[in-house]
Amino acid sequence: MAPLDGFRGIDDLTLSHQRLFIRVDFDVPLDDDGVVLSDRKVRLALPTIQKAVKEGARVVLATHLGPADAPPRSIEPVAAKLAELLGQDVFLPDECVGDAARKVVADLREGQVCLLENLRFLPEESQGDESLARKLLGLCDAYVNDAFGVSHLSLASTVALARLVKARALGYRAKAELEGLGRASSNAYKPFVGVLGGESLSRSLPVLEVMLRRCEAVCVGGAVANTLLAARSVDMKESKLEREQLALARGLLTRARDAKVELLLPTDVLTSASPFSAEGYACGVGAVPAGSGAHDIGPRTLEAFRARVQTAKTVLWHGALGVVENPAFSRGSAGVMQALAEAPAFGVVTGESVAELCAASGAELEGSIGFVSAGGAASLAFIEGKRLPGIEALRG
Repeated sequence: MAPLDGFRGIDDLTLSHQRLFIRVDFDVPLDDDGVVLSDRKVRLALPTIQKAVKEGARVVLATHLGPADAPPRSIEPVAAKLAELLGQDVFLPDECVGDAARKVVADLREGQVCLLENLRFLPEESQGDESLARKLLGLCDAYVNDAFGVSHLSLASTVALARLVKARALGYRAKAELEGLGRASSNAYKPFVGVLGGESLSRSLPVLEVMLRRCEAVCVGGAVANTLLAARSVDMKESKLEREQLALARGLLTRARDAKVELLLPTDVLTSASPFSAEGYACGVGAVPAGSGAHDIGPRTLEAFRARVQTAKTVLWHGALGVVENPAFSRGSAGVMQALAEAPAFGVVTGESVAELCAASGAELEGSIGFVSAGGAASLAFIEGKRLPGIEALRG
């Protein structure tokens, strides 16, 4: 079944005069002063919002902001950023549901937009509570889910509410996520090559499991590679790795060998005493100096990864190959990114660190890669073949 079978899109809805509830994913990072540090998620939602505004909908947006285990913060800075990007006022009630929210929505004119207060203030949201969904239902005539990044969760605003609204559909970004990620599904064009990085083998395990089942080759960097190299008895000195996962790593190495999946591990790395050092030094993986660690792939490894990517028709990349927050250790990821942009392959990139690096590299390079997901854990669940409750609720 194709990823979009059984779903309507926003273009299939009548929007004029309607109170259109759009569940967005504006869970963006804020600094201590409430300044939005990255507006990428807001920008990705703009086409859906602008479509609704142009068609004369009365637009009601809702999102959560911040982690569930931290005190909720007001959505006000995000509303200000959205107003700046839209070029129009965004009305902000001081609650998610209740008299204030109902009044703001009732007063909206065609083409106007409001953003409800942070759904994190309501514990019923994460519980998928139907009574909260019915309160939200009182604010809408039609429903669009454009928050693909939370669609793996059973939330009141994504599952319970969607099931209560007959006129329901996918937003443009959610549709793009399903189409793009679908290109790295079980029907991906071969040769299929994986690129895996990140800070933790245990956290990256679901992606690696998928790659070992579907890919002909997997290029591995980051702390994931450090752990696999240590499992091969390479002394990685002070490199970041998971020593408690060495038995798991040995099992994965055996599985790759038995499945005849080519596992490309670094042959050289960039080292320094600290991941925050201004410069790294290339050396073989077995020659990391005492007191130093590997913080990026080395030039020989980069060339090997580039060459393997060039042979592919599909590339799935998850996780940075080095400490990309430090320019001294972002060269490996940047080099593979450039190779992917130049390759004939369709690339699918998941994971926040690589996505941010893609965005920083410019729209032209990002567009040449194929698809850069903003779906986080939902993207990984979809690639694993799991059903996403927030998407399934829109079916029919």
